[in-house]
Amino acid sequence: MKKILAVFALLLLLGSLATAQRILIVAQGTDAVTLDAADITDSPSATVSSHIAETLYELTPEGTIVPLLAESHEVSADGKVWTIRLRQGVTFHDGTPFNAEAVKFNIDRFLDPANAFTFRFLLGRVASVEVVDEYTVRFNLSTTFAPFLAHLTHNSVAIQSPTAIQTFGENYRDNPVGTGPFRFVSWVKGQHIDLATFENYWGERPGIDGVRFLAVPEATTRMALVETGEAHVAVRVPPADVARLDAHPEITVDNTSGVRTIYIYFNHTKEPFTDVRVRRAINHAVDKELITEFLLGGAARPSDAPVAPGIFGYTPVGFYEFNPELARQLLAEAGFPDGFSTTLYSPTGRYVMDIQITEAVQSMLADVGITAEIVTLEWAAYLEITRQAADVNVVPFAMLGWGTVTGDADYGLFPLFHTSEHAPAGSNRSFYSNALVDALLDEARANPDPSLREQLYRDAMQIIWDDAAWLFLHSESQLTAIRDEVQGFVVHPTERFLAHRARFR
Repeated sequence: MKKILAVFALLLLLGSLATAQRILIVAQGTDAVTLDAADITDSPSATVSSHIAETLYELTPEGTIVPLLAESHEVSADGKVWTIRLRQGVTFHDGTPFNAEAVKFNIDRFLDPANAFTFRFLLGRVASVEVVDEYTVRFNLSTTFAPFLAHLTHNSVAIQSPTAIQTFGENYRDNPVGTGPFRFVSWVKGQHIDLATFENYWGERPGIDGVRFLAVPEATTRMALVETGEAHVAVRVPPADVARLDAHPEITVDNTSGVRTIYIYFNHTKEPFTDVRVRRAINHAVDKELITEFLLGGAARPSDAPVAPGIFGYTPVGFYEFNPELARQLLAEAGFPDGFSTTLYSPTGRYVMDIQITEAVQSMLADVGITAEIVTLEWAAYLEITRQAADVNVVPFAMLGWGTVTGDADYGLFPLFHTSEHAPAGSNRSFYSNALVDALLDEARANPDPSLREQLYRDAMQIIWDDAAWLFLHSESQLTAIRDEVQGFVVHPTERFLAHRARFR
């Protein structure tokens, strides 16, 4: 009863909000963790942040890199010096001017080891940043770095107000200030984040007055909000609800191919996952086609590589067929003829049908003798516990997803499989380590030849696949329910969306 009353109260609040102003209401699955772009490691946070803070370059929905806060760039013959001309006439939401000094401040802060930003690897080859003049900045690289421009599109290297960062200190994470089409207004943790249109935005002014991001983990509640008109957009539509929502006279379900790979990682420092036979057995024990066809209604495809199709460097490298008998044989060879017990961690509401997929995996593992107890946590706590250092990490087996949001395989492979990226400093939560993979990924970063880079990524992915580094599941499509009174709302393949293009009829 209390839950019903709470939802009813939310509906009343949203109704009054939407009618008072032209506020776009978006029901997300989870709340943001932080709004300091430099410290963001998750898509829900990045989705909000990308409307506030902008990058020098951006990746278009079509996959092209174009200038945003930059205007143009020149690269030295050796590929180690990048001189970037900046857009003029831009101000931050607090009135601070956007210029080369602001860019240098942000990049220096991002690269400062004392700040320990997880995605520091994005610009790890930057040796120094120079202010050439007010609107020209120079990046000096230690070596040629092929994915440099792609990495400048990443939200973590968005340019934020130096004044605000210095004023708020540690509290900046809750008080972001950028140059984007919307300015931050308020954040009620666990409930909603409010943004308002920035009147002095340098680009085309949004056709709405603001955006409210709701944190709604329960898919049924998200769908109810959009069906009743109390939200205009609901993300991660359960495939089973698509037909019903499509039949609704005032709702359209957008299906956009994504760049996100869903997987369950093994902790490679914990028995029995140190044995490749166990890892391969688990890959053979799980029917990925059953998951994608029946649980996900065809809105996903079984993984055949560690990164999703459409990414530069992607190529199919294999497929672990569903073969429970082979799984049992491999377990017996590894010394587990009767299976074993483990703990399987899962988010709830973060990915499409995440807990349902985890439960299906649990059932399939039971068929080959593996007992997996499922543990769920709130999203911020989930990220924290899975990111602990190896010597204190208690997580043996956990579901996560990774979107290669730069469009370049470096971002889908280096942070997740390179030895230098082990948690807690990096995103390699599985503690996977292979010297040959490290060497291939390092070479792919340094070589500017696209065809050679593709071959290097192919070789690295083949080793990762044969190592059964993860339980490889699928790459997912993005199903988004949008009410028809909203026009121009663009769902980006990187799991973001472009709310500033939206208009109300």
